[in-house]
Formats: sequence, structure tokens, C-alpha cells
Amino acid sequence: MLAAAPGDPPRGSLRPRRRLLWGALLLLVLALLGVLVFLAAEYEEVRDQTALEADAEALASDLRSALVRNVQTLQSLYSIAASPGAWSAPAGEVLAEHREMVRLEWRDNDRALIAHRDTPYLADLFSYLDRSQALPDMRQACDNAQRSSGPSYSPSYFWPMNGGLGLELMDMCLPVVRNGKPAGFLVATYSLPGLLAELGNKNLLRGRGLAFTDTDGTRLALYSSVSGNRRTQIARALLDLPGHTMLLRLESPRLGPGMAFGLLPNVLTAVVGALSLALLAVLGLLGRDMRLRQRAEHELGDALAFRKAMENSLVTGLRARDMNGRITYVNPAFCEMVGLSAEQLLGTGLPAPWWPPELVDEYQQRQAVRLAGQILPREGYESVFQRSDGTRFPVLIIEAPLIDAQGTQTGFMSAILDLSEQRRIEDLNRASQERLQATARLATVGEMASLLSHELNQPLAAIASYASGTLNLLDEPPGASGPALPPGELRQAMQRIGEQAERAGRVIKSVADFVRRREQVREAIAPASLIDAILPLLDLQAKKQGIRVQTQIAPGCPPVLCDRTMIEQVLLNLARNGVQAMPPDDPSSASGLRVLTLSVSRTRLHASDDDTPATPPRRGWVEFAVTDHGHGLSDEVRSQLFTPFFTTKAEGMGLGLSLCRTVIEQHGGALTHEPALPRGTVFRFTLPAASIIAP
Repeated sequence: MLAAAPGDPPRGSLRPRRRLLWGALLLLVLALLGVLVFLAAEYEEVRDQTALEADAEALASDLRSALVRNVQTLQSLYSIAASPGAWSAPAGEVLAEHREMVRLEWRDNDRALIAHRDTPYLADLFSYLDRSQALPDMRQACDNAQRSSGPSYSPSYFWPMNGGLGLELMDMCLPVVRNGKPAGFLVATYSLPGLLAELGNKNLLRGRGLAFTDTDGTRLALYSSVSGNRRTQIARALLDLPGHTMLLRLESPRLGPGMAFGLLPNVLTAVVGALSLALLAVLGLLGRDMRLRQRAEHELGDALAFRKAMENSLVTGLRARDMNGRITYVNPAFCEMVGLSAEQLLGTGLPAPWWPPELVDEYQQRQAVRLAGQILPREGYESVFQRSDGTRFPVLIIEAPLIDAQGTQTGFMSAILDLSEQRRIEDLNRASQERLQATARLATVGEMASLLSHELNQPLAAIASYASGTLNLLDEPPGASGPALPPGELRQAMQRIGEQAERAGRVIKSVADFVRRREQVREAIAPASLIDAILPLLDLQAKKQGIRVQTQIAPGCPPVLCDRTMIEQVLLNLARNGVQAMPPDDPSSASGLRVLTLSVSRTRLHASDDDTPATPPRRGWVEFAVTDHGHGLSDEVRSQLFTPFFTTKAEGMGLGLSLCRTVIEQHGGALTHEPALPRGTVFRFTLPAASIIAP
């Protein structure tokens, strides 16, 4: 976890502020939704009120039209029934068809009754009171009708009935004219509830209340009403009739059918409310998603901070390049390695600023091949970089393709290891190995000291004997004991002395060259020269144990490129081990197996990748083999054979074979072993040939 930057507020202080902002946002959204619901409700109420008023006007218009049609019906009734006797039957038919009419009367010009007919649906309407009680209202209507020469309506009045019931009635007076002269009046008595029930539009009245009211709000007649526990809308329309005007009241519930509990007044408000709830749900989901996103961002930030801290703590240099070779990322370790800052490195292309000037062309070609063919060895490759101060240092570069989330390669990612310390440690190890090798050589010389003294005594004794005899011959006077000594015998004696002296010198020189520690200088040396150099030392121990040393050098073997002293030490160690592997009389001399074989031949081992079986290698290898006929190696010994300080000899140090393998591997070769037939062990090692053989 990384601390916040100095200019950033602490992460803990952001949470109350974020909660406050979310609370303010939620309040604003709730206020907006409340306003929307209120406006939707108001809009719906205004719309419903307007529609209700339009329906009320339509009902009033329907009533006026129906009353006009009734007037026409009454006019036709008078035309078809001119006499009172013929008038009664058609009047009954009119009453049967128009239930809103409760009485039809034919009166003369003085308003006296000529004939009348009551509705068959209310037989006892005028049984409680006499019709004369309503004459004033009727006379007023007829006077108005006579003046206007048209129908006229009287004000409504309440007409009581039996049982405490009653109806609100209204009279319509229509003047009758015959031959241009007044012939009386036709009076139709209307029931106001009947007008509402029979002449109103049933479709408009479904679920609504309709009534006639007075101007002061008194309800005169009622057709239907809405439940009292419902909120209602009220619309009023004037029913303007000749001689009288009535007020028509239409009521409608605010809660539409199907709406539960009266919570929502109409469909639009319900839709707005549903959308508001959906918006709140979306806000809740959005808040949850933002919380998850913030948590993921915090986790990602922590992961990035951890990765950044990890990259900054690495001692391995990291470098990313695009497909054109431009630097897109470097870590601090790489910047420290080359002595340049990240700002100086980012965006730079080829040639790279850390390339040594004399190697720019070579690196350019190698980089072009690698970028074009994407040749990226998994084990990496070594190179040399240059710091900003001009110092050079070896590096190991391991590259891999840089793949994005879509699986497309966008560049290359490299890990760079500074090998300077490794090279220093290798040099120290090499020096330590050389000291160990020198110690091993001294130990070997110590073991051979007794054999050297015995072998040197023989040529020295021979030299002394030849020298003493020669002096004795020279001291004898001529002719004392016979003829004088021929000069040829003296020469032969002197030659014998020289040969023995030379033999002793070779033995001493071999030991001196082997023990002397020299700088490692690799040179082209013939394999026979290496074997001849160790033979005087090897013969000392081999002859003592009755072992015959045999050499086999294949014809045409090229010289090997090696350090003479080191390879001679390897050959001598392997040969002495072979001699020691064959104790006296095992195998017996009669078996013919007490032979130590040193062989040299060419081999294709480690040949170049360009070589083919059909052509000889352009640069070959030479194989040396040392074969003994001892007891061989057990599985336990074979598994630890090259382990330092492991030995099967009571007086051995356990460093010989380990040092031998190290020397051979430093020359690029390999040291192996395998069983020999019929018995014994073969040790083989390879050295690079020094000559180039034409294909």
C-alpha cells in the first residue's frame, strides 16, 4: 500500500464527502420525481376536468335535442288528432314511447282542460294531490308560449306522491294554431328524473353521477351518483330551455377503474410513478455499480502500487519496446544500469544510447533480424552495454513477445541482468581452481618422488659407470696389457653417457614443466606431443607395476587448441588412475590385459550446426581416450565420480577428476566415462581442433 500524494486528501476523508454528495443527489432526484408526479397528477386532473365538462355540455346538448324532437312529436300529434275524442289514443302511444313524459293535456285558449292522458308507468302520480295545484306554473309557461309563438317551459316543482314520495316535475306548453287562429295549448308534463334517465347518453354516464340542480346547488333530480368515499370531479352545464334554465351536474370519480387503494389518480401519474421507481432502482444499481467500480479501482490501484514497488525494488533491468524498437517502458534498475534517466530513454529508438559506438553496426543488424523474424531464444543471449560515463559491462538479455489483451503482439519485453559481478566471481573461482590444480600437481609430484629418485638413479649410475670405465681405459699406458683401445669404443662409451644424461634430463624437465604454474595460453599442439610429454612420468609407475603403455594416434588428426600444461595434467591424471586401477597380478601378465591404452581420434561430437553427414565438419573435434582393464566402477562410485573431495584412495584428495572435468569444460569439450570390454573403464574427453579443414 502506497501513501497518498501530498496534494491529495486522505482516502478516509473522501468517504463522508462522497456520502454527502450521494445524499444530495438522491434528495434532488426525489424532489424531481415528486415534482414530476405532482405535475402529472395536475395535468391529468385538468385533462379529466376538461373532458368531463365537454361530456356535460354534450349531455345538455343531447337533452335539448331530445326535447326539440318531443316538441315535433307533439305537433304531429295535434295534426293527426284534431278532435278531443281522437286525441286520447295517440296521446297514450306518445306517453308509452316517451317515459320522460308523465302527462299530456289539451287545453283551450283560456287554459281550460279539454282532454288529458297520464303515463301508464306512474298510475298514482296525481292521486295524492289534484292537478290544479300546479296550474300557476303551467299558466305562466303557456303565457310565455303564446308570446313567443313557440314552446315554453315552466320552472320545476316538486309533486308529492303517496307514501311520502314525490317527483320533480316541469311543464312544457306548446300553443296550437289552426287556420291561422289560436286553437288552445298542448301541455306536456316532464319528470326531471325521467329526462335524465331516458334522454341522457348512457355511454357517457357509465360510472358517473348525473343530476339537475338549482342555482344555489340544491339537487332537484338525480339519475346516478358516485360513492361518497371517492374523490370526484364535478362539471356543470346549463340546460337553457325557452322560458326556463336548469343546471346540469355531472360527477366523475378521480380514481379510474382498476387502480388499487386510490394511490394513483390516473394512468399517466401511474406511468410517471413507475418510471420514477424504475429511476430510483437504476440509481440504486448505479450506486452499487459505482461502489463495486470504486472497490475494483482501489484494488487495482493497490495492485499497481504493489507492482510498481516490486519493479522499483528489482535489481533486474526491465525494458519494453514497440514493434519499431522504440522504448516504451524502463524500470529504475535499468536506468541505474545504463546511467540514464527514464525521460532520456523513453521514446528513443535505434541505435540505442547504451550501445558501444564500435558495435553499433553489428547490433543494428542483429536487432533488425530479431525484430523482423522474432527470433527470441528463451535462454537469452549475452551482450555488452555502455554506461553514460563510457564504462562497458556484460549483460544477459532475455526477451519475450509483449501480447496485449486481444492477443496481438505490440512489442517486446526484455529482462537485462548485469553480469559484471558474475564475471568477477567467475574470475575468482578460476583463480581458486588454478590454485587447487597447482596443489593437486604438487600432491602428484609428492606421490611420484620415490619413483623419480629410483628412475634417476639408474641413468646416473649408468653415467658414473661409463665415465669410470672410460677414465680407467684412458689411464692405462698403451701397450701395457695389449693393443691400444680403439677410438670407436671411446666414442661409443661417451654416447652412452650422453644418452643416459639426456634421459635423466627429460624426466626432470617433465616434472618441472608439470609443477611450474604458468599463465594459460592456448596454442595449437599436436596430440602426439601431449602424449610424449607425459610418457616419461607415466612409464615410471607403469613399469614398476608391470603395465605396458600403448599409444594409438589415428592418422590425420589435426592439432588441438589448448593449454599444454593443463591438458598434460588431465592426461597424466587419467593415465595414473588407469594404472592404479590395475593392481599387481590383477589381471595377470599372462592374460595380456595389463595394458594401458592412450588413443587419439577425430570425432563429430560438438560439431557445428552447419555440418551435414555428407560433408566433414568445418571445425572438428579431437577425442582422447584412456582405457584400463581394472575392476571397473560400481554404481555408487559412478554417481559421485566427479564430486569434489570424493575419493576411493586412502591417500587421495578427491580433486583429480573434478579438476579434470573443469579444465575440459573450460576448453569447450566434455569429459565422459563408460565401461570397457572385457573389463575396465574408458575415460574420454574432447578438445577443439585448431585447423580449419576445407569442405
